Amino acid sequence: MTLPLKLDAIEDLPRTPASDVKKLGWRGVMKAIGRRGKVVVTNHNEPEAVILSTEEYAAILRALREAAATQASALDELRHRFDERLALLQAADAGERLRSLMRGPAKLGGKVKVGASH
Repeated sequence: MTLPLKLDAIEDLPRTPASDVKKLGWRGVMKAIGRRGKVVVTNHNEPEAVILSTEEYAAILRALREAAATQASALDELRHRFDERLALLQAADAGERLRSLMRGPAKLGGKVKVGASH
């Protein structure tokens, strides 16, 4: 998932020097933001701040929530699968089932079977 504003994409944003912000005032900054939704304020040509419209900010928050929800969902699925496998290993007959499996003939489809042979 990509965010509407990538941190490495600051170079691509419209820029305005801090001196222009002082000269043009808040109204001038808001006009620049109205045109592009965001602006980088520079000091001696170095990025110092990013000013966003409320729409841009809300879009970033939405993207972050969606990314977090996707990540939480994937983690929940992984946790569920782990818990199922752990429950099988903790069953009273788990050791005997494993020994039985290792003793019997295996259909491995070309894969190697690990274990002691008796």
